[in-house]
This record gives sequence, structure tokens and C-alpha cells, in this order.
Amino acid sequence: MTCEPRVRVLPGSTAVGERVTLGHGSGGRMSADLIREVFLTAFGNDCLNRLDDSARLDPPPGRLAFSTDTFVVDPIFFPGGDIGDLAVNGTVNDLAMSGAVPRWLSAGFIIEEGFPLADLERICASMGRAAGEAGVEIVTGDTKVVGRGGCDRIFINTAGIGVIAAGFDSGPEFIREGDRVVVSGPIGSHGMAVMMARGRMSFTSEIKSDTAALSGLVAELIAAGGNDIRAMRDATRGGVGSVLGEFAAACGRGIILFPDAMPVADEVAAACDLLGIDPLFVANEGRMVFVTAPAAAEAFVAVCRGHRHGAGAAVIGEVVSAYPGRLLRRTPFGSLQLITCPTGELLPRIC
Repeated sequence: MTCEPRVRVLPGSTAVGERVTLGHGSGGRMSADLIREVFLTAFGNDCLNRLDDSARLDPPPGRLAFSTDTFVVDPIFFPGGDIGDLAVNGTVNDLAMSGAVPRWLSAGFIIEEGFPLADLERICASMGRAAGEAGVEIVTGDTKVVGRGGCDRIFINTAGIGVIAAGFDSGPEFIREGDRVVVSGPIGSHGMAVMMARGRMSFTSEIKSDTAALSGLVAELIAAGGNDIRAMRDATRGGVGSVLGEFAAACGRGIILFPDAMPVADEVAAACDLLGIDPLFVANEGRMVFVTAPAAAEAFVAVCRGHRHGAGAAVIGEVVSAYPGRLLRRTPFGSLQLITCPTGELLPRIC
């Protein structure tokens, strides 16, 4: 007796196997079935449902922000999220950091032959939920299937377009002496969650990724006083430390972190201590760092703490004219410690 491969028949389609095959990337009937039964089920909207070669968009007046990012995280499923919601949230956050309201995304998939179709459906469902929560539409996309070994399971590229709030502008060039540095919540959770999922460490308390879309929080901050926001950045690869190092270099001023001001969850601090890693340089996917006029800092912290993605926000440092281009940390004893960014990547394939 021969064993037949498991096959399911999707409504109105030809037979579709349990795993992605090269035929799903051929552009023929199997590709059409995959698009209709997986992608349109998860992302369907008036624009995408046309299945044109490009999305036809009617942007409102204002400056546009445009961003793209590619996601290769390993593993693809981790506590608190997966590569799907990460791909949506990552590009949404990049747009939001320019003060833009994210509107539209594209999604490009590179899938390894043999990838379980159930996992692809799970990832797409996650992307659809994340897009809905962020108020964006996935309006165009592409799928390529490569042979076994051609990629590691699945890679996703997302690009996005947003509209920048009228009258808002920000960037390191606006940073001034005396400004304050704010972080929107406890840092390091995403990087440590991915490490947990790789099975290299074991803790009794599970660390979950902080992956989240920050566009709603940014909109509230801008509404509360956008003119007092100097610069914003989401602290992904390289963490908060890399962002602040870049801010210091770009504005030609020094940034000094306050002692014991950085919010870090106890379990994340313990994991970092075990690995000998400074949480300052661990990746985040739902945390932003921004520099604000000194008088407005506490008000912005209050706005963050009133938002579900800003609990635990804190003022963590200040900008000084001394030590141009340097990031430093004031110790509990009052001395200053120079902080240098690590060479290379502490945790590869983190997003």
C-alpha cells in the first residue's frame, strides 16, 4: 500500500497541499489559489481585491513618509508575537517616527519550498490583525517561492506610506542643550523573548516581545504638544543605546543618562545579566525614544503612561553642550561613564 500525501481542497480551488511548493510561486492556478485563499482572506480590502499590478491610492494633502524593511527573525514564532505582526508593526513604527499617520503597506514574501501552509496562514492572520489595530491597509504584495535551502523558511518585506501631520517636523538637528530624553516603556523585552524562543536559556517567568504599533501613541504625543518634540526613533536593532549614540553624533552634543532611570523588567535584567549584555543595546519592537523640550518632558511621560503601549515611560537623560557626540551614564556615585556601542550585532536575526 502506498501512502498518499495529505491534501485538502479549499473551496472553489484545485487541490492545495499542506506545504508550499514551487508551483505556488509559478504564477499559474496554484498561485491564484494561494493568493485568494490565504492572502486575500487575511488582508482583503477594496484596493487589494482588484489584484492589479500596483495599488491606486488617493493620498490626502500633506507630505508623505515612505519606508521599507525586511524581516528575517529566527525563530518565526516567539512569545508575544511572530514574524507577521513584526513585519507590520516595524514599518508602521518607522513611519510614525517621522510624525506620519501610516496609511498603506505592501507585503513581499520569500517562502522556502516545503514551508507548512498552516504556518503561512497563521502568519498572514497575524499580519491582518496587526494592520487592523494600526489602522493601515495592505494594498499590494508579491510572493516568491524558492527551492529548499534557498532561504530559511520565510522572509517578509513590508513597505509603507504615511502622511505627516501638518506643521510637524523633527530630527536630531532640532535637539538643544537642556532637552530631556524619554523612553516609552521598559526596554529589552523583544530581544530576550527571541533568545528564549531559541531555546538557549530557560527561566521560570516567560519574557514576551513588546512588538506593537506605536502610531496611536505618537499621534497622542503630537496632539499634546508636537512643537516640543525634537526627535523620535523606535529602538529596534541596537536598542536605546544605539539610537541615543546616533542622536548625540548627529546633533553634536552630549547625552547623559540619569542613574537608575532606565526602565527594565526584572526578568529581562536577569537574562541580560546572565548573558553579560547591557539592556541598553537589546532590541525592542514596541518602544520609542524621543527628545523633548525640558519643560514638556513630564507631560509627555504622562501621555505615554495613559496609553496602553506607553506604560512605564520615564525621563532617562538630558542633553548637554559638553562631551559633543558622546553618550554617557551618570553613576550612583556621581561620576560619568562613557558608553560605546558594541561592535557587530549582539543578537543576530532579531527582526
